[in-house]
Amino acid sequence: MAGRVKGPTGRYAGRSAGERQAERRRRFLEAALELFGNSPGYRATTVAALSEAAGLSTRQFYEEFRNLEDVLAALHLQVNDEAEEAAAAALAGTADRQVAERAAATFRAYAAHVTGDPRRIRIAFTEILGVSPRLDHQRLARRARWVDFLCAEANRAVRDGEAAPRDYRLAATAFVGSVNGLLHDWSAGWVEATLDQIIDELVRMLLGSLRPADLGPAAEAAGPVRPGPPAVG
Repeated sequence: MAGRVKGPTGRYAGRSAGERQAERRRRFLEAALELFGNSPGYRATTVAALSEAAGLSTRQFYEEFRNLEDVLAALHLQVNDEAEEAAAAALAGTADRQVAERAAATFRAYAAHVTGDPRRIRIAFTEILGVSPRLDHQRLARRARWVDFLCAEANRAVRDGEAAPRDYRLAATAFVGSVNGLLHDWSAGWVEATLDQIIDELVRMLLGSLRPADLGPAAEAAGPVRPGPPAVG
């Protein structure tokens, strides 16, 4: 398919063409979240099956997307955007706290969102892998965005005297890789731990990189931050 089929224009049933298009796109993405993120998975889904699940036609599919890879790409970005919004909101809500509390609250907000629905875990950490060079690039670009997010917070901690001045990019990259690997393996059943234990371990890793040991027990002084376990399933 060289490109998308041109959709209709004008108003219908009181809604503009743009509103109808947004609604169709939303329905396709909701159906894809269920089929890609649950069963049968991205590789076993067809355009016809996705269109049927969305309650739309294949012609309407090609008005919105060129192929199923476009749908997976959009869904992967959506999951990451929503997780980033959750993390940013938690960071803003702890702006006056010490780095230990800010980092813990921010990561827990991210983890609670992405693991709150097993389908999002599968989209973020499993279905996206090895599909195409294009999606590999998108996945790595989003990881780089998370690295930038962590580096910005680390640099703030340096300015506030809560972290030693150094280049935190390598540490942030290692942490993001650990998050992806551990959550992927946990969701696949390869790690025997509760989600709370997974999150606690990752938070300790994050704080260990943002707050080097020679700066004193800042995290311990802040006290533990232990929310209830995020809902899974």
